[in-house]
Amino acid sequence: MFTRGSKLVAALTFIVAISGCTAVKNTGDALFGPGREEAKLTPRDATYRDLLNLPLPKGKILAAVYNFRDQTGQYKPAPSSSFSTAVTQGAASMLMNVLNESGWFIPLEREGLQNLLTERKIVRAALAKPNAPENNPMLPSLVAANILLEGGIVAYDTNIRTGGAGARYFGIGADEQYRVDQITVNLRAVDIRSGRVLHSVLTSKTVYSKAISADVFRYVKFKRLLEIELGTTTNEPAQLAMLSAMESAVIHLISQGIISNSWALDNPDDINNPVLQYYLNESTAVL
Repeated sequence: MFTRGSKLVAALTFIVAISGCTAVKNTGDALFGPGREEAKLTPRDATYRDLLNLPLPKGKILAAVYNFRDQTGQYKPAPSSSFSTAVTQGAASMLMNVLNESGWFIPLEREGLQNLLTERKIVRAALAKPNAPENNPMLPSLVAANILLEGGIVAYDTNIRTGGAGARYFGIGADEQYRVDQITVNLRAVDIRSGRVLHSVLTSKTVYSKAISADVFRYVKFKRLLEIELGTTTNEPAQLAMLSAMESAVIHLISQGIISNSWALDNPDDINNPVLQYYLNESTAVL
């Protein structure tokens, strides 16, 4: 005969066994939980739409990007690894994508220049062989850039603004907290012939994080405690914020160059383009 205590133990054992079977059956549930999405193109901010809606240039600019470094020296806070940086180390690749999407620049491969030169040496070695076909064309020389784009991620400031609100009544409560970080990038255009810095732009973008939680902690009966906790957090990806800051920097660089006659519009009347006017007015507002 089962005692009351043994019945409770048996019931708990049954529940644990059922939970274990469910966990085994649903192995990989973490891959199909809330927020799971299939692979897709990287989402972009409103600045990407502005980038695509820029008016056409009189001629595309040959631009070289050797590097776009992380100059912040920031690492992720504990409990993350002390060797994990706060911002991405692939900023140069992201900038090349932004330049290509703008329609104003022809980006030239310079970050992997050594790999490119090695491949060209292999081709030349094959063409130099005695049995090489005579109709094989020789490699043309590499294209030289008109401008050199330099810069980097110059600042990553955490907790520039924090806040929240909450309430509790008879053991039932809810609260909301938020945190705002800020990332800053610098982009400058350098004249290849003279080394003169034609234009330099600093742009910033906030990184927003929010946490919402609710809980219940109260006695429903003598020695019967009810505890319930619910919560969700939303963290804006830092790399997407940086991508948006880069897009804004490229648009500002283009608009400054148009005003300074460093490059020109295909149609001069496009100076009244809403996107250009918005960014030109933004520059004026800062001043």
